Amino acid sequence: MNIRAYADSDLPRLIELTIATFGPFYEEGFRPLVGDAIFENQHGRWREDYRAQVPALHDPADGKLVAVADDPSGIVGYVGWNYDLERNNGHIEILAVSAAHRGRGIGTRLCEHAFSDLKERGVEVAVIGTGGDDFHAPARALYASLGCTPYPVAVYYRRL
Repeated sequence: MNIRAYADSDLPRLIELTIATFGPFYEEGFRPLVGDAIFENQHGRWREDYRAQVPALHDPADGKLVAVADDPSGIVGYVGWNYDLERNNGHIEILAVSAAHRGRGIGTRLCEHAFSDLKERGVEVAVIGTGGDDFHAPARALYASLGCTPYPVAVYYRRL
């Protein structure tokens, strides 16, 4: 497995990977929990949202970077991060690893790659977030193993 810089030709696969990675959360986790009305209001266009978000993740002139993990089969994961040097802060925006390649340390290597880049730029604090639900439990375990400190947040929805 190789970690490399993003190339424009990677975009279609990254969008596809993102939708495949997070689809189970939206359709099997979030929708059943909150019901159709809240789901439609909050994330009813989640696929389209990712089609717009993923292309905007990489803009080096604006402090936004993406690294890709690939192997002979193709792209198997990626990480997108950004930084604000005035505040010495960085943020891992997204991490996605294909279901067939999870549990092999790819997420760890991608996060460490982003953390290393941020540290080299002089960033002092990096933020990475995830959900508190069962779907996101592996991400929470990964971030804890990387030495990240969790800060609990609760979000409540109410249909009016």
